[in-house]
Amino acid sequence: MRVAGRPLARQHWFRHSIPLTIFLLLLLYLSARILGALLGCRSGAQACIPEGPPPFQVQQELGALVAPQWKEPPCLEPQGMLGRMMRPFQASLNPAGDVELSQYLAGWRELVKLLTPLGSIFTFATSEASTKVTALEARLRGPDAEHYTSLAAMAAWERRAGLLERPGTVPRDPARSSGSRTLLLLHRALRWSQLCLHRVATGALGGPDPGAQCSDAYGTALAPHHPWLIRQAARLAFLSFPGRGRLLELSCPGTTEAEARTALARAAGTLEDVYNRTQGMLAELGLTQLA
Repeated sequence: MRVAGRPLARQHWFRHSIPLTIFLLLLLYLSARILGALLGCRSGAQACIPEGPPPFQVQQELGALVAPQWKEPPCLEPQGMLGRMMRPFQASLNPAGDVELSQYLAGWRELVKLLTPLGSIFTFATSEASTKVTALEARLRGPDAEHYTSLAAMAAWERRAGLLERPGTVPRDPARSSGSRTLLLLHRALRWSQLCLHRVATGALGGPDPGAQCSDAYGTALAPHHPWLIRQAARLAFLSFPGRGRLLELSCPGTTEAEARTALARAAGTLEDVYNRTQGMLAELGLTQLA
């Protein structure tokens, strides 16, 4: 009976291992290229799902984080990691209610520097963001640079020139996408970054870990624009996300946890201000369905 049972056991093992092996190989393939698509939209003829509700108002939570005699840490100073990122983003919000593109892109450059050391999933996302930032910067320096000073000016020019994509269509050559479409993809990634950093800063002790929180932020900001397989691969990648202490240390080195949390929450608040301004303009201009 023992000898006869071996072939049956082997057949049973192979029958159950093959589907599992195929699934694991598929996930390995997806993780190498799909995480870089976190900034993009799914391909196909259907338009993406509209943007959801605006992100949480993180400023409302700062009071609980700031100590009575809290001193601003170096990371928030003009040459600090968070300070270098916040200043151009703040400067992008001009008094007229528009978004200045040169400052917006400068802010993204600093955000990439902040996010890249935080983990492999950020490395994939920031690599894609850098490509899009570079594409927009080329327009700011190109022959039509006068039309790419702000979000409103860019959208008006590209609409007059017939450069805007029809909703639900995907350009054959992503490098030839309109500036408005490229900015929309960066805009969605900005929301994910903002929500993720906010939840890392304000997460309660004993609550969900940063990987779960940033995965949830992905589900809010980017997953509606990705097909099912991409969503599953992205959620698996968050399982190897760094711990909260490590993220806080990298974001605001040389400070206490409370100071780092407060500084990161302020940075997330700046990103939220930029996101809300941009989202309102994109909606008003009818550009939220370009990708």
